[in-house]
Amino acid sequence: MKVKRVLLLVLDSVGVGELPDAGDYGDTGSNTLGNTARAVGGLKLPHLERLGLGNIIDVEGLPPAVRPEASYGRMAEQSMGKDTTIGHWEMAGLILKHPFPVYPKGFPPALIKSFEQKISRLTLGNKVASGTAIIDELGAKHMETGDPIVYTSADSVFQVAAHEDVIPIEELYRICRIAREMLAGEHAVGRVIARPFVGNPGSFRRTANRHDFSLKPPGKTVLDLLKENNIPVTAVGKITDIFDGEGITMTVTCRGNTDCTDQTLQLVHSGIEGLIFINLVDFDMLYGHRNDPRGYADALEELDRRLPELLELLGESDVLIITADHGCDPTTVSTDHSREYVPLLVYGDPVLGGVNLGVRETFADVAATVADIFGFGFNVGKSFWRKIRKSV
Repeated sequence: MKVKRVLLLVLDSVGVGELPDAGDYGDTGSNTLGNTARAVGGLKLPHLERLGLGNIIDVEGLPPAVRPEASYGRMAEQSMGKDTTIGHWEMAGLILKHPFPVYPKGFPPALIKSFEQKISRLTLGNKVASGTAIIDELGAKHMETGDPIVYTSADSVFQVAAHEDVIPIEELYRICRIAREMLAGEHAVGRVIARPFVGNPGSFRRTANRHDFSLKPPGKTVLDLLKENNIPVTAVGKITDIFDGEGITMTVTCRGNTDCTDQTLQLVHSGIEGLIFINLVDFDMLYGHRNDPRGYADALEELDRRLPELLELLGESDVLIITADHGCDPTTVSTDHSREYVPLLVYGDPVLGGVNLGVRETFADVAATVADIFGFGFNVGKSFWRKIRKSV
């Protein structure tokens, strides 16, 4: 049975337990899915349960399926780091041996001074901070001065926050593009992120107009391979930003899980073929980083309620791969990403259910498998396609 379409659905930050080197990253004990379930007294995910999510690890409220309808496993990250960009790049076949630079004490003064000169503004902040906390702390001063707020986290990010009424969206994006051009060489952070917000002191809130400015991938990905062979690669959500457009043939913009799910359903219904690469960001952005296990659980349960809509649209030549890019355990003290295994579920008419794919050595096994499904070889990762495909 020839596969004409693969949906690669990334549940942003839904990790399934600490990697062996998690302690090196300050993430001992992290288990985003498992700890979230325990914190709320159990998860209700009947459709993901049916696929086999509870067969990957023990999750309160999510028993193992007796006959999982999907093949299942978990994947370890070989690349150094726990960043969104690194996770997605490895999933697409790029393994980074050196991590992106991080700035636990803020950015070097000389770098900030140069940035200020280029944007003709002073800046506020320049420290590690939670995105919501720093606008509560400095938002009023920003509104008085017009100076953008610069901050970072444990991840390799240069974030610029500004009130939409003080620095208009397009001006904030221009400022971030300047930062992206500057941050090269030793300061080549994974992402520059525009973080617009609205409201008044005491009631600030970030908006959906966030925009990521990533580095270009430093090598060929499976997205490039497909595009070169005239197989469409459709990016939904922030995927285009993560790859800086490389290997993408069509971009579908959306804001949040609900909108991105709606857009994905429309794409599937339209009959578009090739690879549809989707990121659902709310788990990470709204709940993981804000240490909100109840919100995280609610978002998972909302996804599960929508899942039948997607499964019912899948045709006999469709394959669905569900995974994640890192963890972001909302139950730990940290508000940053966590170094974790990620889940792997593979489902569709061409796929055998109930195959235990074990622990994959790298996220790049997804890239090798996607290439294999479409009839190509890929020299990074190991394809699991022949283990799970139904015989013709």
